[in-house]
Amino acid sequence: MFGKKTQGGSQARIDSLIGAGTTVEGKVRFGGGLRIDGEVRGSVEAVSGDGQTTLVLSDQGRIEGAVAVGHLVMDGTIVGPVSVSDTLEMQPKAKIVGDVSYAAIEMHQGAVIEGRLVHVRPGGEPILPGQA
Repeated sequence: MFGKKTQGGSQARIDSLIGAGTTVEGKVRFGGGLRIDGEVRGSVEAVSGDGQTTLVLSDQGRIEGAVAVGHLVMDGTIVGPVSVSDTLEMQPKAKIVGDVSYAAIEMHQGAVIEGRLVHVRPGGEPILPGQA
């Protein structure tokens, strides 16, 4: 998960960590990269709207709240709506309970989404029926 190359070919940078056994209650706002091995009860959102933010949610990680980021690589659980302006990558143990908007998605066998999927243009603009 740490060494995943982004579309531009550079390594995703992780600036902050919420470690295993740690619970954060309230809104988490970040820029750059954030890895969550613990639990967040509240929203997690990127402060930069340029899509250059990366959230990594490990198989031990859990978020109960809304998520809005540029890139999301996950193997844990999110309970709440998810908005990814660029790429969503779901590893085999990943689970989302809530609606998901995404520009690009990669789901490995075993990953689960319980909710609606809405495809958006890169940057977050919804694609309406009949548009490509």
